[in-house]
Amino acid sequence: MPSSYTVGDHFENFIKEQVEGGRYASASEVIRDGLRLLEEDQQRRQAVIDGLRGEIEKGRRSGKPKPAAEILDRLEQKYTKMAIDRRK
Repeated sequence: MPSSYTVGDHFENFIKEQVEGGRYASASEVIRDGLRLLEEDQQRRQAVIDGLRGEIEKGRRSGKPKPAAEILDRLEQKYTKMAIDRRK
């Protein structure tokens, strides 16, 4: 079931250049390829979003959060001790 779409002068010229350049045999091929790329991009983005949501949920279930200052203090103590031990 063929459809008709208006893409504007910019994309009309781009499509024409692609066909005239020999990269594609028809305007339909250019449009199909562009739509495939768009679909792949959206699927990748959705996979990233789903992964981030999963990580957020994992973080929520991991227990009560600790204040950053507490963690930084502990790290500072650890690395200060390591530096002192190296000097010995």
